[in-house]
Amino acid sequence: MKRDGSTISLWQTESFVPSPITLSNSYDVIIVGAGMTGVNTALMLQKTGKKCLLVEAFNLGFGTTGGTTAHLNTLLDTPYSSITKNFSEDAAKIVADAATGAIKLIEQNILNYTIQCDYKSAPAYLYAQDEKEVSALDEICESGKKVGIDMNYISTLPITVPFAKVLKVEGQAKFHPIKYLIALASEFEKIGGHILTDCAVQDAEQNQNTITVHTSRGVMNCLKIVYATHIPPGINLLHLRCAPWRSYAISVKLNNDQYPGALIYDMKDPYYYYRTQVIDEEPYLIAGGKDHKTGDVQNAWVLFTKLRAHVETIFDVKEITHQWSSQYFESADGLPYIGVLPGKTDSFYVATGFGGNGMIYAHVAAKELTNLITNHESQFDNLFSPSRIKPIAGFANFVDHNKDVVKHFLGKYFSVETLEVLAEIAPGDGKVVKMDNAHVAVSKDMNGKIHAVSSVCTHMKCDVNWNNAEHAWECPCHGARYSMDGKVLTGPASHNLEPVKLNEAVETN
Repeated sequence: MKRDGSTISLWQTESFVPSPITLSNSYDVIIVGAGMTGVNTALMLQKTGKKCLLVEAFNLGFGTTGGTTAHLNTLLDTPYSSITKNFSEDAAKIVADAATGAIKLIEQNILNYTIQCDYKSAPAYLYAQDEKEVSALDEICESGKKVGIDMNYISTLPITVPFAKVLKVEGQAKFHPIKYLIALASEFEKIGGHILTDCAVQDAEQNQNTITVHTSRGVMNCLKIVYATHIPPGINLLHLRCAPWRSYAISVKLNNDQYPGALIYDMKDPYYYYRTQVIDEEPYLIAGGKDHKTGDVQNAWVLFTKLRAHVETIFDVKEITHQWSSQYFESADGLPYIGVLPGKTDSFYVATGFGGNGMIYAHVAAKELTNLITNHESQFDNLFSPSRIKPIAGFANFVDHNKDVVKHFLGKYFSVETLEVLAEIAPGDGKVVKMDNAHVAVSKDMNGKIHAVSSVCTHMKCDVNWNNAEHAWECPCHGARYSMDGKVLTGPASHNLEPVKLNEAVETN
């Protein structure tokens, strides 16, 4: 299975080939993006009797789903104490119930469709190591209990690290995300759903009661459209309310077979997280962390080294089997945006801003979007509405993210690099250089060939930066990602970077 990066995740040995289809003239709903959100939403809508088409620019699981660490938890990245403070205690209860319901939905799908995805229930452990962390942990425990999450303090931890306090949370789980995703996609096809891969959606426009969808494989029509692309394409208010982040993960074989059965988290910022996954009767420790805003780290490859060094302080590491990074989008106020796309009619829907809880919120989104499209009512009191306005909740994050956006808009005018740096670019590396008063994104593949494209992101005209771990150009403003030759890997951009022709004399090792 292909993924939106050059590194290989633990899940990529699985793949899915859609059944041949004859495209209809029109669909009730077109769902864009065949990750966990898109496939779940398509299946649920098809089961209600809607005629659905699932469209994917690459292949099933190409984006974040193929790079997740697949924690299924009600212990969310945004604590219930923060949700209570920024929204209300009732809102925190709604979120807790939604997260619990997502795990129940996964269990029900596995039972209904007899899915072999190595699903297993497991407790979670959150541990504090100093006084400040203990205080934050107390808030998490108190607020979690108030909203019905089964959590209590205990005196032990499944791994050998120093700790001051440990919170154990019941009712969590883990699984193989791609095996699960493939099974749902197969069920979608069985009940008449259509899947079209290698088809990029370029634009969608409202024409009276019909939406005309322009794609790389022709024009299609539908009544409703759902953007399950992790961030909607085009230019939208949500791009100012969502900050793109990358997280790093490794899968590890241990010398002593002391694989923890639980989900484990520390309270650092960013935090480290660990769990075990058994695949074909072989256990793998999965560890993650080192998160940063997309495009803000010049040498991303070294983060794998640092992550491994950290893991080796806790576990007896035999070998690293896989290492990869993945992208997620964090909303300004900590809750996802699920519903009608701002600035559009109620025929356009979106789900984004899941933070590090993508597997949970994907299922929450599928239920909410299905309900909105079929019943036109929110089952969550509009708490997740993309058009919500909270003048206090998330305002600091909103300002902080958009200060970075402005910086990258303006910073492109002050580059002093010249054409001579091309000779210094190592294979597998890339730089933005100034040439003839223009900024050019130049990279060199492992064969020494130079690739040159415009450094200007096609989304909102920020300059891209190079990620040397994934061999990709990344926009630090809104998270668009491109291959060496400028092809879109991750939205919100829907157009490739413009190619730049360099003199053949420059293209040398």
